[in-house]
Amino acid sequence: MGTGGHFKGKDPNVSEAELKANWVSGACVLYIGKATSLKKRLGQYMRFGKGADVGHWGGRYIWQLADSDKLLVCWKPTKEDPRTVEAGYIQEFVSYYGCRPFANLTD
Repeated sequence: MGTGGHFKGKDPNVSEAELKANWVSGACVLYIGKATSLKKRLGQYMRFGKGADVGHWGGRYIWQLADSDKLLVCWKPTKEDPRTVEAGYIQEFVSYYGCRPFANLTD
């Protein structure tokens, strides 16, 4: 079981089979997200990962990984629309690997 909080009563955990089905072999990027306030968004994400009931449903598969506490979080400031930048990075990932990053489940 993962460490993620339950948002709106929904359990963020999925089966091991589902995690394995979404795993992208050879990729070092597990999730691509966007934020207009990096401090707020990362704070929500980290609190959710520690079990708080926070409205950060995206990337929830991360918190089921045994080594989630050892993963590196990276960001890139941009003056462009965050949604456009995120979509571009995800499309680049899909072009290379043929699928979305492990914890990016939907557009």
